[in-house]
Amino acid sequence: MSMINQEIGAFSAQAYIDNSFQTVTKEDILGKWSVFFFYPADFTFVCPTELEDLANIYDKFQAAGCQIYAVSTDTHFVHKAWHDASDRIKKIRYPMLADPTHAISRNFEVLIESDGLAERGTFIINPEGKIVSYEVSAGNVGRNADELFRKLQACQFVHEHGDEVCPAKWQPGAETLKPSLDLVGML
Repeated sequence: MSMINQEIGAFSAQAYIDNSFQTVTKEDILGKWSVFFFYPADFTFVCPTELEDLANIYDKFQAAGCQIYAVSTDTHFVHKAWHDASDRIKKIRYPMLADPTHAISRNFEVLIESDGLAERGTFIINPEGKIVSYEVSAGNVGRNADELFRKLQACQFVHEHGDEVCPAKWQPGAETLKPSLDLVGML
């Protein structure tokens, strides 16, 4: 079942951010764009490369009015320990949400029940709290922050220009498409 246009459920989570612990709730994300970036676990192999990749272009996401939330089933204390121990993770300035009860991972349908870990799920959430883009990747395949940023820009564009769509490899300023009324139902 598709999750597109599904409103995310209520949540409250402890986050490690800016050398402190803070509570993040659904209400905190409403009114702005968000990316929920699920990963299996702290102190692993592929995860730090992905999180560092996001950290390297975090300023672009911020300039686009988007907050990134990294989410794993680890506690906020483990997030802090990983941040303190890893040069890659020390670069992170976005919130790392703790989901030890698995509530958020279940809400986004990325929990691997048998392992108690999240799949590599990436969700773009619009200011109304609805999922407008998502993908779930195999645990051994890393994601690309530049492509995620491009998708965010495309989602923001179509959100503002509802009668236009973005073709493959669209970049800001590139030509968009205006589907005819006869073809709208075929998208």
